[in-house]
Order: sequence, then C-alpha cells, then structure tokens
Amino acid sequence: MNNFEQAIEKLNKMETRYKELTEKLSDAGIINNQKLYKELSKEFSYLEPIMENFKKYNESIKQKNESEELLTSEKDPEIINMAKEEINTLNIGIEKLEEALKKQLIPPVKNADKNIIMEIRAGTGGDEAALFSGDLFKMYTRYAEKKNWKVEIITSSDTGLGGYKEIIFMISGKNVYDNMRFEYGGHRVQRIPTTESQGRVHTSAVTVAVMPEMEDTDIEIKPDEIRIDVFRAGGSGGQHVNKTESAVRITHNPTGIVVQCQDSPSQHLNKNTAMKVLRSRLYDYYEEQKMKERSNMRKEQVGSGDRSQKVRTYNFPQNRVTDHRINMTLYKLDIFMTGEIEEMIEALKINDAEERMKLS
Repeated sequence: MNNFEQAIEKLNKMETRYKELTEKLSDAGIINNQKLYKELSKEFSYLEPIMENFKKYNESIKQKNESEELLTSEKDPEIINMAKEEINTLNIGIEKLEEALKKQLIPPVKNADKNIIMEIRAGTGGDEAALFSGDLFKMYTRYAEKKNWKVEIITSSDTGLGGYKEIIFMISGKNVYDNMRFEYGGHRVQRIPTTESQGRVHTSAVTVAVMPEMEDTDIEIKPDEIRIDVFRAGGSGGQHVNKTESAVRITHNPTGIVVQCQDSPSQHLNKNTAMKVLRSRLYDYYEEQKMKERSNMRKEQVGSGDRSQKVRTYNFPQNRVTDHRINMTLYKLDIFMTGEIEEMIEALKINDAEERMKLS
C-alpha cells in the first residue's frame, strides 16, 4: 500500500467524523453545552478545509475514470484526443490535490494559537549566565515587537547588573506558541565576560521554558490541592520592603510545584497571576509525565523537550549561532540578538512539519 492509499483510508475516516460533527453541532443539547460545543467546533473547523479538498479530489478521480472509460468505448479520433487531454489536465490537478491533502493531514500543533508564559533562568556561569538571561529576554522582546505581540513581565529576580537570575513573562498575540515552542531547552553562550581581565572565552548556560497559557477549563486546580501564603514583598535585592502583605506564594501539594508572585502592589492581582503561572506549569508537568510514559511521543517534537537538553549555542567571538536539533548555523549572531530570529524559527517549523508528516 502506497502512502496516498494510506492517506485515503485516513481521509475516509475523517469524512465519517466530519458528517458526525455536522449533525452534532446542530443538536440543541450540544449547543447549550458551551465547553463541548467549543471543542467540537474547533475540530469541525480543522476538518472542513480538508474535506473540501477531499471532495474535489474524489470528483476529479470520478471524472478521470469516466474519461478513461470513454477511451475504451469511443472510436471518434477527435473525441479520443479530447478525452486524453482531459485526463492529462485531471492528472495534474489530482497530483496537486494529493500534495495539498498530505500537508493538511500533518497533525496540527497542539495549543498553536495560545499565548505563552516563558521562564528564563541563569544556570552555570554565575553573573555571566544572569547577564545572558537578560540578553535572551531582550532578544525575545524585540522579536515580539516585530510580530506585534505584547510582552508582560510577571516576576523577576535581577542581579542589578542588567541580568536576571530568573525572569518570568507572558507573550500574547497571534499564534505565539506555534512560533516560540522551539525555544524550550538549554541555551549555551560562549563569550568573553566583561569582568574577564585576561580576555578568556567563558561558557555559560541558561534554561528556557515555554508553556502555553492555560484557562481555568484546561487545567482544574481543586482548592484543597493548594496552599496559599501571603507575605511582604521585597524590592530589588530585598532592599525595599513593602509595608503590606501583597506577595503571594502558592504551593501545589500533589506535585510540589511552588509559584511566587510579588510584582504587583495588589495581593489579588499577584494571586491571579500566580494561579495563571501555576496552571501553565502544571500543564507542562503533566505533558512531561505523558512523554516519559509514552516515549514515542518524543518523535513528534524537535528534540525531547527536556529543559536541560542543549538546544542552541551562541558563540560571540565567531559571531555564530547554532541550533543543534537541526544542525543549522548562522554567522550573524549580532543581528540574531536584535530579535532577527525568524529564519531559525521557520527552519525549525519546517523540520517539525516534515517529521510530523512522516508520522501522519
């Protein structure tokens, strides 16, 4: 069985499901169930353009079969030539539809349209790693500006030198997760630190987490699963102490995940923000557990998704940035760090699509 015969089997099943959804979405009981209606509508929207092309494909195959039958039964040379021309035209159209359908059958990127919460943490390298955390944050902020996305800092721990031990922020806009999902992992920097008097190149590391923003309906958190502590917020380096207990720490007892937020003077806002971060971290945690249980799921992503995995190296002396997952090297690190990262992101997306096409 060739690849497209396998695709036809899948398309026939999808057609059956499409007809089911058409009926269900007109059912009053489902229309009144907002959550279910939203889920089914999303599935319907995904299937609809595929079914439009599949319908065109089936019609073209039918016309081709009719023209081929005409070749065997007709004796008029003029009609035979017309039938041959029509078959050639139909073959070109069928080939294009097959290619379009193959692409449409690539499994959709989960949570592609969601906003994200990003976490950048300094790893090996002390102050130099913290400075590079700040550089990465600037790079992502500039890229977001080019995409007309909005960036909001949720919480940060700065070093006072322009770097961050940790910075957590949200990026919102169109298809943010689809573009930013490949930034997850270990980022290594090789450069001469400003504090290095002998001009030696140092290697430091930073970890980046990219998590889709989750709604209340996506991740259920029961009140008895969490402990909420409030305390006085400290400012830069703990020097400025807030007189009110506005800072919030939430502990999720089943997983041990702890989220702290103190950037707003409002306890209520800090709590809402902390819950938002907790939902995204829980989603990330549960997805990682699933991946461990079903190791074949790793094939569906570029790399394993492990935050400790080295995904990219930034070599400043050679003006070089290398993504190790696709063995892509660009000798324009200076431009890359200004937010010009689209070329790398597009290459990662193409590679990912090719991998998922093999699995589809």
